[in-house]
Formats: sequence, structure tokens, C-alpha cells
Amino acid sequence: MSARARLRLGTRGSDLARTQSATIAEALERLGFAVELVIIKTSGDRNTTSSFASIGPQGVFVREIEQALVERRIELAVHSFKDLPTKSPEELTIGAVPARVDPADLLLVRRGAVAGAPGDWLPLAAGARVGTASARRRAWLHHFRPDLAVEPLRGNVPTRVRRLEEGGFDAIVLAAAGVERLQAEQRLGSKLRDVAVLRLDPDRFVPAPAQGALAVQCRRDDARVLEALAELDDAPSRAAVAAERSALARAEGGCDVAFGAHAVAAGDERTLVAMLERNGTVHIARAVGSDPASLAAAVWAKLEEATRP
Repeated sequence: MSARARLRLGTRGSDLARTQSATIAEALERLGFAVELVIIKTSGDRNTTSSFASIGPQGVFVREIEQALVERRIELAVHSFKDLPTKSPEELTIGAVPARVDPADLLLVRRGAVAGAPGDWLPLAAGARVGTASARRRAWLHHFRPDLAVEPLRGNVPTRVRRLEEGGFDAIVLAAAGVERLQAEQRLGSKLRDVAVLRLDPDRFVPAPAQGALAVQCRRDDARVLEALAELDDAPSRAAVAAERSALARAEGGCDVAFGAHAVAAGDERTLVAMLERNGTVHIARAVGSDPASLAAAVWAKLEEATRP
């Protein structure tokens, strides 16, 4: 490898995507690479008003980037792992799963809209307007608070926060990881001065599989990139995400399927909790084990039993 071997890194153009990709680029530059960010607009980026279900199947934020990898227009790509479909082109692999940040969801509430008794974990007045584009978040909110008016809200994170601060909604739900990464880089465009930020317990309000994790994708035949990415891989994060995504594959999940999974390590074992909405009813299951695939199978067996007529 030359001292400054060049790598083209594909990424979406949002502030969050570029922030995530910049952290990987900086890590690779410390290993001696010169990294160029290549902005690729996906179908999910081009359509910012329709629901995810109407845009198409899972992968609306990654298909064009994966195609660029297959066609060798880029050497690697950085994705929010939760955006990746459970099946990708055979030519591609996940070269690294860096250390995961907080997988939980956040409830952001305009301070004037906070209501309820102290300690309430969803402190919203009856009929409060909550914005989210996620089928999972809609289902969980309806399950825990059927009185809420849950309405669609798309756009990048700063746009959604601005809609909240301008009074378009009483509350919105966002991934903690995205807010954390943008705030760290001072790219949120808001100080959240008039917004209460509440972390939703991931054991209760179960997040999307792999939420908070990044996937660094490359071609299987690119030994140079695979060797470099091995330096960025975090084994515990990869194992947790593997369990969650294995459960997602059994649910045949996509952007518009209400399914959540969250794995937590405890010594040599981990606990996997999964949550599924089916026919208007939300079901939850837990299992403990060490092998990600077996753990996912155990949780899914419990969910199937719970949803069986």
C-alpha cells in the first residue's frame, strides 16, 4: 500500500450522513489513506414527502450507493446500519461495524407541550400531535398512548427539529444516535433550548434493529480495503447488530414494517428483546444466549407463538 493510497467513500448528502462518513474517513486517513467523499443521492433522498411504503421496498436510502460499489465507482460506503436491507448484492460485504452509539429513540417535546405527572415516560397531553415517518414508532406510540395524534414527518434531522420548534408538532421522535452525532459536530442547527429531550428506554420502546450502529460496506474481493476496515471493527457491536438483524430477517422487515430489536451484552451472553406489531396488536419477546443467530431464532419463535391465531 502506498503512503497515501486513495479511497472513494460513498455517502448520502445529508448533514448526518456526511458527519457519519467523515468519522470513518478520518479514521482511514490516520491509517495512511487519502479519502474522498462521494455524495450519492438515493431514491429516499429524492422523495421527501411520500411515506416509505409508497417509495418502494426496504433499501430506499442505500440502493444507489450499493450499485456504485458494485460498479467500482467507489471503494467503500458508510450507511446507518438500520437503513441496510437484510440482503445486499452478493459482491458486497460489511467490512466494519465501528463501536455503536446509543441505540435508543428520543422523544423531543416543545416545553409548552409537556404534560402529565412527574415520572411519566411519555409526558404528553391527550391528543398531542407527534411527528414521525417510522411505522415502528407509529405503532409503539399508538400502543402505549392510543390517544395521541401521530402524523407523518419526513426530512433530515434539522428539518424535523425545526418543524417541532416552529409549532408544527407537540413532539417528535428521533434516533438518539443522529442527534448525538449532529450535536457533537455542531450541525444540528438548533440548541434545543425550548425542547425537552427524553430518552425512551430501549427495553420498552424497542428501537429499530441496528439503530445507533454504522455499517462500512465494501466489495468482497477488495483485500486492501478489508484489511484497513478490520482496524475499525468493534466485535461487541457487530455481534449485537447481527442478533438484531437476524431477527429482522425472520420478520421479513422493511421500512414500513413495525418491528424493533435490541441486544444487550452481559458477560459472555446477551439478551435480545424484540417487538412486533401484527394485526393492530403489539407483541414483545425476550431471549438470552451467546450465538446471534440462535438468539434471534429463539426470540422469533416466541413472537410467532404469541401471534398465532
